[in-house]
Amino acid sequence: MNPRGLFQDFNPSKFLIYVCLLLFSVLLPLRLDGVIQWSYWAVLAPIWLWKLTVIVGASVGAGVWARNPRYRSEWEARVEFKAMLISVGIHLLLLLFEALACDRVERGTYFWLLVFTPLFLASPVSVAACVWGFRHDRSLELEILCSVNVLQFIFLALRLDRIIQWPWLVVAVPLWILMSFLCLVVLYYIAWSLLFLRSLAVVGEQRRTHLTMAGSWITIVVPLLTFEVLLVHRLDGHNAFSYISIFVPLWLSLGTLMATTFRRKGGNHWWFGIRRDFCQFLLEMFPCLREYGNISYDLHHEASEDAEETSVPEAPKMAPVFGKKARVVITQSPGKCVPPPPKLSIDMPD
Repeated sequence: MNPRGLFQDFNPSKFLIYVCLLLFSVLLPLRLDGVIQWSYWAVLAPIWLWKLTVIVGASVGAGVWARNPRYRSEWEARVEFKAMLISVGIHLLLLLFEALACDRVERGTYFWLLVFTPLFLASPVSVAACVWGFRHDRSLELEILCSVNVLQFIFLALRLDRIIQWPWLVVAVPLWILMSFLCLVVLYYIAWSLLFLRSLAVVGEQRRTHLTMAGSWITIVVPLLTFEVLLVHRLDGHNAFSYISIFVPLWLSLGTLMATTFRRKGGNHWWFGIRRDFCQFLLEMFPCLREYGNISYDLHHEASEDAEETSVPEAPKMAPVFGKKARVVITQSPGKCVPPPPKLSIDMPD
């Protein structure tokens, strides 16, 4: 494990999302089981923190964009700024849905179809955002989730308003289709990892990478599927498990997602207008962290500097020699390549 590489590839935006979701998934079952008697507005405090961070980060980024017109001439900067605006629009629709859902649960004055209206609007917007993201080589995971779950949102709203009386197992059919696709992805990574283990032409680093990907996908999808099955059976009355025990697999899945954010490159540089990697921004803001972040040491580079200071006579030219123990490479010094003389060709007379 290379800690320096972990922090260089750190994705702070996804880490914040998964932390907020994990905290919310801890508070919600406690409220459903009656362990705490908080209002649902307080239970959703991690979600409010998530949305507040998004709004503040986008506002600061838009201010930096407005005060620096020279950034608008950069094509990559324009693409990232537009991606940030699309993400903020989706988050605002999700914020409206969450506020309406809390008010509906607390007071119960209107239909669930009205509560799910922001999600119905977010789905076509997400489809357009996905098309734009594919054209500009941008990864839009939240938009993909909103676009593929539009049928699930409709079924949930109709079932909560008792317009349809289907069992929850049938209501979650679009979810089972999506989970089947994720299970195929897990099988794909498992098959490729087994093939790489059997192949002798693959280096050890690639084998470890595929094994890590397969293990992470298994740890994410299997607990998530277990949570969904247990929750659906609990809503249908087929088991009497507490909500805390039902949510335990979801905690494992979210914990794995948090761990994967240290190896996931990406992230928009326009959040809060930092315009650079998050870890590089922290090192510039807090120089004292550089001492603890300097964890790499290049022995070869130091040896080369000592060799330059010490006068050593030039070695004779020779072919490259590789030594395994000392790991020393002596290469032939550069020189002019002289082609060999042409072969003498004598034609025999007839």
